[in-house]
Amino acid sequence: MVSLIPFLAIGPWQIAVIVVLVLLLFGGKKIPELMRGLGSGIKEFKDASKEDEKVEEKKES
Repeated sequence: MVSLIPFLAIGPWQIAVIVVLVLLLFGGKKIPELMRGLGSGIKEFKDASKEDEKVEEKKES
């Protein structure tokens, strides 16, 4: 059986290539908007998971 771990290892050169590709695809002005959207999505996900925990605690009480 072949292991995929060495294939999935990302080094500094691969990260640099990915950053350059993202800059070429989206441009410098679009990246902050994408990151802002990603951040708000993560925040909403965390808030929803906290809300779920509160509902479960109320059910247990």
